[in-house]
Amino acid sequence: MWSKETVAGRPAWRHAPSGVVFREVPGGTFRMGLSDEELGALRAIDAADASDDSLEYFLADATRMRPVREVRVGPFLLARHPLTVAQTRHWLPDYEDDFAESDDTVARVKDDDLDAVLEALPFRLPSEAEWEYAARAGTTTLTFRGDGVPDEDEILDVFADEKRVAASENAFGLAAMGCANEVCADVWTPHFENAPSDARPRTGDGPRAVRGGGGDLSPWQGCDEWLLLLSAFRSELDMFTAIRPVAPLPVTGGREAPAGPASRRPTVTDPSQQHRHMNTLCMLRMLHSHH
Repeated sequence: MWSKETVAGRPAWRHAPSGVVFREVPGGTFRMGLSDEELGALRAIDAADASDDSLEYFLADATRMRPVREVRVGPFLLARHPLTVAQTRHWLPDYEDDFAESDDTVARVKDDDLDAVLEALPFRLPSEAEWEYAARAGTTTLTFRGDGVPDEDEILDVFADEKRVAASENAFGLAAMGCANEVCADVWTPHFENAPSDARPRTGDGPRAVRGGGGDLSPWQGCDEWLLLLSAFRSELDMFTAIRPVAPLPVTGGREAPAGPASRRPTVTDPSQQHRHMNTLCMLRMLHSHH
């Protein structure tokens, strides 16, 4: 079922039936959320006019990424990149994606397809804490690359070019973190008040939280889409999403660890609604301009 391999010079686990490559994320503690230092970095970018527009609209909404707290995370396996169209078809053979460039493009699933894939996956979704811990990979800056404004050249959503995939990896060997909006196990809550100090997802009814999404707006139109690449950025699931699954750590002796309790499937909102994730930044900027 699992094979231990070296991928791009790093240890990896490959799920043989689907071909999905997982990296082992070591356990540890980290400061989750948009820190005061990161807020300072954003204000410095704003003061230097390095963004497309004033960031006040974004800073005013930063409560959704706060308060910052220390979180304990146990070790786990996380897919090296979000599931591609081809990988999704392993569990959903009839899956089609009219917007995908190729079968190696990240699969953005929605509605019944999302429910069907999550039902068929032998894996679970990451919690928000696990996702952010994995995205930061030991860093405390806006992205794992630092406090500068990310460039659109950092966007990756087609995984056929191994050299580009490897160049996109962070210190944990995870590629394209923040490029696609990736669904998490947590129900959407517009802040971190009373959130657990371990990596458990927050449960309840309603849409789920998603992380990332910089590639969903590519080519960028000048609404500061780079903000979606921030390790702390989070929004509410609406319509489509990418999936980056979590697997338990394989154990030796020919036996595998159980998959653990399955996360509740995300509730997908009415597809007739405007896609909030795709328009969050532009809508906030427009609202700010009218104040």
